[in-house]
Amino acid sequence: MATALLLACAAALDWREVQPEGTDAVALFPCRPHTLERSVVLAGRTVPMSLHACSAGGRTWALAVAPLGDPTLVSAALEAMRRAAAANVGAATGSRRLPLDVRGATPNAASGREELRGRLPDARTVVEQLAVFTRGTTVYQATVFGAALPAEDADTFFASLRVGT
Repeated sequence: MATALLLACAAALDWREVQPEGTDAVALFPCRPHTLERSVVLAGRTVPMSLHACSAGGRTWALAVAPLGDPTLVSAALEAMRRAAAANVGAATGSRRLPLDVRGATPNAASGREELRGRLPDARTVVEQLAVFTRGTTVYQATVFGAALPAEDADTFFASLRVGT
């Protein structure tokens, strides 16, 4: 019985290394991400953002990438991404800070990883972990959310992040 459960878990999360086209970011995703592109307002400027996301194991995994082109906007954009993620689930930012070490990232005080607890628009409870970081003038947001987040799965995703490779 235990072997069957372990095999079922392994099949649900088919980890693969992904470098989304047009980015210098690499991450392990447990499913094949699809890409959406749109313009968003970050730090008062409209910029293009690509979102690479997929769903597996009852959770959604995503990496958003937005080139700003202006180093003076980076910290404000990271904070805006963090606030928007918290607002989307009705949570306060900074609920629980977690370690983040993204290979190749530019050090920035606004970078970080946190866990939020909130509700989706349909009132379902959700746990979300997100990381915001930068490389030069490009900002990134990595996210995983679902009704529950096994620490091992979330840690695998966030530990795999790297940029500029």
